[in-house]
Amino acid sequence: MITFPDISPEIFSVSLFGVNFALRWYALSYIVGFICALQIMKFFVSRENLWEKKAPPFKANIADSILTYLILGVIIGGRLGYVIFYNFEYYFSNPLSVIRIWDGGMAFHGGFIGVILAVILFCWRKKISLWSTADLIAVSTPPGLFFGRVANFINSELWGRPTEVFWGVIFPGERAQQCDGVIGPCARHPSQLYEAGLEGILLFIILIYLALAGRFKSPGFLTGVFAFGYGISRFIVEYFRVPDPQFFSPENPYGFALQIGDYGLTMGQCLSLPMLLVGLALCSGWAARRKKEL
Repeated sequence: MITFPDISPEIFSVSLFGVNFALRWYALSYIVGFICALQIMKFFVSRENLWEKKAPPFKANIADSILTYLILGVIIGGRLGYVIFYNFEYYFSNPLSVIRIWDGGMAFHGGFIGVILAVILFCWRKKISLWSTADLIAVSTPPGLFFGRVANFINSELWGRPTEVFWGVIFPGERAQQCDGVIGPCARHPSQLYEAGLEGILLFIILIYLALAGRFKSPGFLTGVFAFGYGISRFIVEYFRVPDPQFFSPENPYGFALQIGDYGLTMGQCLSLPMLLVGLALCSGWAARRKKEL
């Protein structure tokens, strides 16, 4: 077992006029993730030979504009996604809590939907290619996912189910140590790091390889790879990750959102399954079209 490293969720804090202001790792992960996405987008749109007819969807100076849309899509969509998918009853009874983002509560799938709507709006207003823009964003997203999952680990949140593997982590906190049948410290899967490795590193390597190999010339293909890659990664990790506490009950000890007898799917799996299928359909569609052309 590995003892959880002594890292504060706050990088630093200052007190002004009796009010405490802090920069947290989670906030920093968003900032760094968006900066990385911006630089990756500028890198690829400046290389015209990678695009169909040597025409990227927009020039490098437009990337700053789309970033504003993406930030709003991620924050608004991520928050509403958490409210609707994970804790609707609570927020329905406490509507003012919806805007308290600083208390935590963001959902990737909600942010993903928010980004989709933001990209559609941006492309419509700028009259640019939707699928090529979507591909560009797909390639630019994994670094942000990596930093976000590492921040989840530092915050000691979204940890995994109890385990006896030697890399199991003893997360701090009373709830993290509530493990039935375990005497002494309870080690859990570092599921945040599993996701960081799959969604952030492996998926990024695959997308970068395909992008440099000319896959931007097949608009929509890289979007499909991202959707499928994230969907399958998240679906697998959900077997090791502990669902939110509101999904547990005496009749549902595994925290399934969809349960049939002793089996079921977590909310993360339910939301990832459509992504996986859509991604597979996009990739298969392009493969079939290319085969037909050949």
